[in-house]
Amino acid sequence: MTKLFRNPLRHFLSSREEDGQRPRRAVLVKELGERDRHRVRKHFLALDEADRLLRFGNKLGDQQIIDYVDRLDFKRDTLYGVYNRTFRLDAVAHLAFAPKTAVPGHFDTEKEMIAEFGVSVLKHARGMGLGSALFERAAIHCRNNDVDTLYMHYLTRNKAIMHIAQKAGMQVERDFSESEAYLKILPPSPGSVLQEALQEQFATIDYTLKAQVRAATKLFEPPRKRPGRDSE
Repeated sequence: MTKLFRNPLRHFLSSREEDGQRPRRAVLVKELGERDRHRVRKHFLALDEADRLLRFGNKLGDQQIIDYVDRLDFKRDTLYGVYNRTFRLDAVAHLAFAPKTAVPGHFDTEKEMIAEFGVSVLKHARGMGLGSALFERAAIHCRNNDVDTLYMHYLTRNKAIMHIAQKAGMQVERDFSESEAYLKILPPSPGSVLQEALQEQFATIDYTLKAQVRAATKLFEPPRKRPGRDSE
């Protein structure tokens, strides 16, 4: 768990693989808001049937995905995303807060609220540490908001989530096809507050630049032909 909370400047200026050999680009995680809803929808619709099953526990159809995204409350829950160079969401995480009595499970906490974490990463962006970066950001947010239990419920065959749980040192309980993982989080500190603030600041700068590039690109794109125009 100690690796979740590190020097924010060193983390962003010099990010490396776990083996300490090959340097890799830092993952910038942006908190999402209402203006990102349509891109969140596109992200989930891009998941294939197998990935939807792993993410939601069910093979949701397109309309069910649309209804789910339409119901998201950005004021109640917290969503994070990783934007790629073309200003599309390669990864999305949902951090939902709920009373501990409303969620099945045995939570060793005196706090009234716990947080549940869910994440999805598109196929072309896997193996780049996006899921772990999103989890780290969610854990820091929980820490700074006095929530000491972060919880994941997932299908046991979800190797990506299992990797995140093991890397974070979570307590894992398996029950045949389904598993649960718990992370006990330390109280907030000046360092954790600074880390979250810097992460959001860096991600906001990156988000703004990519949005401007995307807007400029669309400005110079040729207009799309309307159906039937060629036959006129």
